[in-house]
Amino acid sequence: MPEINKTLTAKQGYNLRQVKDRLMSWFMGLGGVSVIIAIVLIFFYLLYIVYPMFVPAHMERASEYTLPAADKGSTLHLAIEEQNEIAARFTEQGSVTFFNINTGKSLETTNLIESKNKVTSFANAKFSKGFVALGLDNGKALIARHTYKLVYGETKRTIVPQVVYPLGLQQIQLNEEHRAPLTQLALRVDEEQSTLAAKSSDNTLIITRLTHEDSPLEDEAADEPIEFEQNSVTLANIHDVNSLLISGDQRLLFVVHNSNDITLVDITDIESMEILNRKKIITDDAKISSVSFLTGEISLLIGDNKGRISQWFPVKSKQGLQLNKIRSFETQHSAISQIITEQRRKGFAAVDTNGQLGIYHSTARRTLLSEKATNNTISHLAVSPRANVVLMEDDQGNYQRWNIENEHPEISWQVLWEEVWYESYEEPEYIWQSSSSSNDFEPKFSLMPLAFGTLKAALYAMLFAVPLAIMGAIYTAYFMSPVMRTYVKPTIEIMEALPTVILGFLAGLWLAPLIESHLPGVFALLFLMPIGVLLFAFAWHTLPTKIKQTIPEGWLAALLIPVIIFIGWLALSLSLPMEAFFFNGDMKAWLGTSFGLHYDQRNSLVVGIAMGVAVIPTIFSITEDAVFSVPKHLTFGSLALGATTWQTLIRVVILTASPAIFSAIMIGMGRAVGETMIVLMATGNTPVMDMSVFQGMRTLSANIAVEMPEAEVESTHYRVLFLAALVLFVFTFFFNTIAEIVRQRLRKKYSSL
Repeated sequence: MPEINKTLTAKQGYNLRQVKDRLMSWFMGLGGVSVIIAIVLIFFYLLYIVYPMFVPAHMERASEYTLPAADKGSTLHLAIEEQNEIAARFTEQGSVTFFNINTGKSLETTNLIESKNKVTSFANAKFSKGFVALGLDNGKALIARHTYKLVYGETKRTIVPQVVYPLGLQQIQLNEEHRAPLTQLALRVDEEQSTLAAKSSDNTLIITRLTHEDSPLEDEAADEPIEFEQNSVTLANIHDVNSLLISGDQRLLFVVHNSNDITLVDITDIESMEILNRKKIITDDAKISSVSFLTGEISLLIGDNKGRISQWFPVKSKQGLQLNKIRSFETQHSAISQIITEQRRKGFAAVDTNGQLGIYHSTARRTLLSEKATNNTISHLAVSPRANVVLMEDDQGNYQRWNIENEHPEISWQVLWEEVWYESYEEPEYIWQSSSSSNDFEPKFSLMPLAFGTLKAALYAMLFAVPLAIMGAIYTAYFMSPVMRTYVKPTIEIMEALPTVILGFLAGLWLAPLIESHLPGVFALLFLMPIGVLLFAFAWHTLPTKIKQTIPEGWLAALLIPVIIFIGWLALSLSLPMEAFFFNGDMKAWLGTSFGLHYDQRNSLVVGIAMGVAVIPTIFSITEDAVFSVPKHLTFGSLALGATTWQTLIRVVILTASPAIFSAIMIGMGRAVGETMIVLMATGNTPVMDMSVFQGMRTLSANIAVEMPEAEVESTHYRVLFLAALVLFVFTFFFNTIAEIVRQRLRKKYSSL
């Protein structure tokens, strides 16, 4: 009976162990599947946030009606207010009619001039502020502004349109000696000064500068007109003028000629204005049909009678300021009748004589939409401040309102990954600059500097970490005394628990200044350290056997600790004398004059050392375990066959452990690629593409950490940051996949050893 009871108890214990094993197996499998599901969900969530940037634009007709206030004459200019409820129509009779944008019902009409005067030219400036200028047949000009006031009642909100005159109701005589009708007119308004440029019917170019102490840009209309001082200059015999445009900073005047030329005039000081150059814009048999400024008044958009639109802006060169053609759009095929730019983005809409509407983005070089809106010729076009409504008038007096869905036009493959020629830059570049205080700003969303910075930081970290970690792990596992190993291995592994924010703090505030003040010593250390260690090894080798036997086997590494400390102290101590003797007291200046290398205090060298310290424990621990786990019978068999210790290490041990060693390197690489706090605190965090060890960088992870709190939710900037996270995810997945493939091949190759 006792034997039977023992047998039953053993069987029950065996069954219980099987149940536990099965449950644990299921639990581990569930955990693994959960990890995979979590990673897949993260990937698809990133795609969910990023996808809307690549949804194509589309438009739909919202309403149609006939010309509002048709008795006031033909249209000179159309504009839409912020809420997309009211539009303004300026007419050739010098009046402005405000009407409901949905129904065309006239709300209010204001006469800007007396009936005895005639409007001979028209100009607008500061779309977002509503400034316009009317050129008259008496050689005068009137500056007005259409504004919209929100009035909140008990039950509803009302928009009240009004016309104000920031410089007064009086018409401005541009030049007392020239009172001929103004046939061309340009206007620019700023806080401190305004500029008018006009061509009169007697072929005289008049440039008038108005200097005012108070700003006409204030949203609240002033009780009294702003006082100003006027100064005018003239140029005679100016022929063949198609249109005039003044740059946003009021430094340049663009004179567009009917001969397809543009003359660039410097009007920074109108008393000493200078004609810079004249450039042929169209060289074939086409003709300029429409000219407009892009938002910011730096770039010109030029449409021709073949449906082509090109972007030009001034670029500094050896010959001075020159107009350069930056990019072109050739979607439309009939004469471009009008180009209207968006108020807050670098986008624009263009219509042609065939009724085709095109919507474009200049920086992204994208044709976002091209659709035939009518069979008639579109004569006037207006784009709402939010760029989500287009209002058009055709040559038959019919109006159409179109709703536009176009949330993220700034993004294209070229913007993200190729060089782009941005305004005011001398050549195409990779630039990340996501925000500015001005609506005229051209967003620069190139991910190339961030990806480059990520790989650069990881490269320098791995150059520092891999040799130290691998060699240290091999020595610890293969040569070091077991007792000493019990101290060394946990000490290095516990370094992994050190927060990277502490490493970044130390690197930025202690290591970076130390390296800057001892730069020659740091480079001397690269030579003195191996030489010093070799000399110590040679000296130790020549000592008598009795002395060498006093140190137990496997403890020789402990003797190197004071040697390494002494060599480090010696190199840093000699730094200042070496700098004074070899580099005239300033190595940073010598690097700049001799090699053109600029030195930043927080640079790649600092990042490489700090990130290397963070990565070393990971690589060391995996490598040491792999080398130590190589079966001893392989080592003993190799030694028994006559191989030396080093031959056994190189040809047996390392080859057997190579799959794990390679995995350790790739895991360390993944850790370096995803590192955030060290590169955030130990670099200048500047998105530059320079392999110099003395320059900083900005990585994908650091950029996300810096800019995500400031990004508007669901904005283009916000989604681009998620795209950067997706790129970082792909980087990590790529490195881990390659690591696993190579590891499996190495494992299969050397498993037979």
